[in-house]
Amino acid sequence: MTVRAIVTVGHPVLRERAREITADELASPEVQTLIDDLIDTMHDANGAGLAANQVDAPVRIAVIEVDHNPRYPYKPPIPLTVVVNPVIEPIDDELVEINEGCLSVPDLRGNVFRHVNVRVRYLDRDGVEHDEVKRGLTAGTFQHECDHLDGRLFLDRVQDTTTLTTWEQFERFHRDAFVARITEFVERVGS
Repeated sequence: MTVRAIVTVGHPVLRERAREITADELASPEVQTLIDDLIDTMHDANGAGLAANQVDAPVRIAVIEVDHNPRYPYKPPIPLTVVVNPVIEPIDDELVEINEGCLSVPDLRGNVFRHVNVRVRYLDRDGVEHDEVKRGLTAGTFQHECDHLDGRLFLDRVQDTTTLTTWEQFERFHRDAFVARITEFVERVGS
């Protein structure tokens, strides 16, 4: 198990658009090791996802998984998914307001609007093409990770800066209301 250091807001790599990788690069031992390290690092940090540029590797690879995550108990399960060179597009105009945090922005959360329904096209770690529709909080997680690969942080999407809060204050003052609202949303959309 190799856990890499997660870079934090202010590091220039987080503001760069990560480059696409070729099929030969994807098959290389170096990139396969990077993918394994991303998974180990995400698990170690209890993250729901992690983009390669968050570990200072500016390539278009992210890993996503939600499985009884203690940081996000309200999120529906997402099986371990490796996304390579993803392209994401909204299917419609429906938005949901989600309180998000980020491993690269430690101890800060804020409300962002995300598309409820998105189409994601990507390669998996074996180079197999996927074309999938993601809904609800799962769609939000995919959008968050794809934003990283485009050099954007959730902070860039916070429209109302009064929603910014530390984890401690979120837990103390805002968590119950958010969880009640988002649980109702998850029950309605199914993911």
